[in-house]
Amino acid sequence: MGYKVVVVGATGNVGREMLTILAEREFPIDEVAAVASPRSHGTDVDFGDTGKTLKCKNIENFDFTGWDIALFAAGSGPTAEHAPRAAAAGCVVIDNSSLYRMDPDVPLIVPEVNPDAIDGYKKKNIIANPNCSTAQMVVALKPLHDAAKIKRVVVATYQSVSGAGKAGMDELFEQSRNIFVGDPAEAKKFTKQIAFNVIPHIDVFLDDGSTKEEWKMVAETKKILDPRIKVTATCVRVPVFVGHSEALNIEFENEISAKEAQDILREAPGIMLVDKREDGGYVTPVECVGDYATFVSRVREDSTVDNGLSLWCVSDNLRKGAALNAVQIAELLGRRHLKKG
Repeated sequence: MGYKVVVVGATGNVGREMLTILAEREFPIDEVAAVASPRSHGTDVDFGDTGKTLKCKNIENFDFTGWDIALFAAGSGPTAEHAPRAAAAGCVVIDNSSLYRMDPDVPLIVPEVNPDAIDGYKKKNIIANPNCSTAQMVVALKPLHDAAKIKRVVVATYQSVSGAGKAGMDELFEQSRNIFVGDPAEAKKFTKQIAFNVIPHIDVFLDDGSTKEEWKMVAETKKILDPRIKVTATCVRVPVFVGHSEALNIEFENEISAKEAQDILREAPGIMLVDKREDGGYVTPVECVGDYATFVSRVREDSTVDNGLSLWCVSDNLRKGAALNAVQIAELLGRRHLKKG
């Protein structure tokens, strides 16, 4: 016996990826519905490689009664309107937007990091999926925190344009093409030219000079992993289509060597350690696309602080940073609470 699953925002990058991953992982499904905005009503979307095509239904009049799980990839606006409606109908919402992440009555889950927190979902019948850059970082931090207790993290991100949706990917493609033929590279989605450039600005600026994306990494890490960890982030958009990268500098309370960290990471769930100190002995965004893992490379000791390590972390942001994590939450929910399949 399987579940009745709704994917909301099924025509977007993350929604399509959710359908693909549900199929790839053979999630136990009796029925699946693709749901999107009124303008996408009737649009065909593939259910992964199953050969099954789904016709999108209109979110405005979709009845969630009788459905088990709704994976939301629709943005904060539609989520604010329709997620409470789904939850009230008895359908557990797993939301990819930022809307509920810091709500104390909504668990914020990365299954490899804080699976027990999912038990609090019944307060609102909603579970939050973290920010894409946070998700891969805490997967890498968790086993190291368990071993030596992290005090402080300094992270610089190199985030792909797919994190800004289809419009971001289109803008990188169009600007690159225009530059090659000598046409203007007009910025529309981003604040400056993204082709052959980097932009140290993701989301809106806050009063302290940080951006909301940077604040998310700080606040979400504390909620998911440990409120005592100090985090400072600089989030940068780079001209890469898919795959977020992060340079992490970590300060621990207890001593830990690079070799010990490598041994720990090699055995940790969700992580693939690729760390050879030679040309090409590390993973880049191009190589992580389509993979489930969070890749870690360049593990080394930082001699400028006591008990310091630096490392490089790469993951497919449409997968672990969004769709995969949501499906993993659904799997965890099924194992611990819904008990089907």
